[in-house]
Amino acid sequence: MSSKKIYIVEDDADLLYDLESQFTADGFEIETSYGDEEPEELVDSIEQFEADYIILDLILPKVDGFDLIKRVKTSDVLSAKPVFVFTDLSDEDSKARSMDLGAEYIFFKNDFDSFDFSEKVKKIIANKEKGLEGSDAHDNEDGDLEFTSEM
Repeated sequence: MSSKKIYIVEDDADLLYDLESQFTADGFEIETSYGDEEPEELVDSIEQFEADYIILDLILPKVDGFDLIKRVKTSDVLSAKPVFVFTDLSDEDSKARSMDLGAEYIFFKNDFDSFDFSEKVKKIIANKEKGLEGSDAHDNEDGDLEFTSEM
C-alpha cells in the first residue's frame, strides 16, 4: 500500500510542525501551508499534491476556512476527499456551517492537543482504508468504528 497523502493548512507554526511530525512518523506523506496564499493558489497546491485527506483550520491569514472548504468540495479533483477541520471556533454555528459546506469531521482545539487529534485522524483513516465504512458502520466522535444493525 502506498503512503497516504495529507495536506495540512494551519497558521500556527508550532501546531503545524507537531502535526507534520506526528503524521510523518506514521508513514504519511505530508504537504503544508500556513494559509497565507490566495485561495486559488492554495486549492491548486492541494490538487497538485494529490492529497487523499485535507486538514484545515478555519481562521487563516489570507484564506477564509469556510471558503476553503467550499472550494475543495466544488473542485473536480478534490470533492471526494475527506476534510478534517481542526479549529478554535467551537460554536455550533461554525460546526454546522463547516458540515453544511462538506467537511466530514470537526475537531475543536480546546478539546484535543495535537497528539490526540492526530491519533483520532489516524484511526479514522485506518477505518476508511480497511473499507469498513458503509451503511452499517460509522466513526463515532472518538474516531472509533461503530456498527449498527437492524433486526
